[in-house]
Amino acid sequence: MMDGVIVVDKPEGWTSHDVVNKTRRIANTKKVGHLGTLDPIATGVLPLVIGRATRLAQFYTRSDKIYEGVVRFGWSTDTYDRAGEPTSEAREVQLDAGALETALERFRGEFLQTPPPVSAKKVEGRRAYELARRSLPVDLEPVPIHVYELALLEIRGAEARLRAHCSGGTYMRSIAHELGQALGCGAHLQDLRRTASGEFEIDQARTLAQLEALAADDRLLDAIVPASRMLPGFPAVFVDDLTASQIRNGRNFPASPFRSQPASRYVKAVTRRQELVAIGEAVLPNLYHPVVVL
Repeated sequence: MMDGVIVVDKPEGWTSHDVVNKTRRIANTKKVGHLGTLDPIATGVLPLVIGRATRLAQFYTRSDKIYEGVVRFGWSTDTYDRAGEPTSEAREVQLDAGALETALERFRGEFLQTPPPVSAKKVEGRRAYELARRSLPVDLEPVPIHVYELALLEIRGAEARLRAHCSGGTYMRSIAHELGQALGCGAHLQDLRRTASGEFEIDQARTLAQLEALAADDRLLDAIVPASRMLPGFPAVFVDDLTASQIRNGRNFPASPFRSQPASRYVKAVTRRQELVAIGEAVLPNLYHPVVVL
């Protein structure tokens, strides 16, 4: 059974939905979804849930991300990246590391961020990008995010390469745009690569060509992270076959009070064959109710 995650190294120019559709054809199943989109210009880690593991996507909505990106200073665009139309006159910029570090400080820690107008955020039930492309007003509310690290890696002329470790929902395009405003010269995101999303890292990622080759050799399972290894922050509770059957019928299940793990809101019910049966939510100390059953 193909139940788990395939970590794709998303190519530039593809939407996340393009990658999902391609993977559906490769895996010969419609049960494929993503754990957070990437913009078309972005590359890197795009975790796709497959099979019954699609039911676990709800636990990844705010997963941390790590990005490496290049910000181009000198003009801004309407999409906040190089795919958009210029919204300011181009000007020559020679970046100063000290001034840039000072500007970066406001984007570290917890703060409210306004998403780009060309984004998938919804405004009164409609995607913001649909309104923006029709030149209709887009009024998006700022949302709380947390940037744990924002490091300046390199300056090359008018470009700065950054690394960011941030909470889910953070837009690197907005950071690039606002950096340009802070320095008074305009800026946009030139390139972006995601190197980690939740527990999934770039070293695990396969290109679409590699996935096609594995499928042709009937070895696609080699690329799948099993469902039982997902959500490593949830402690595992091992269950026998009888308990697994009861869990699938909606019965609560116990966890040993002598477990070495600390108390957790959620646990994974796993068989001795390393099959994930369900995600349980605590209802009493050491007693869990199955909220998602595979």
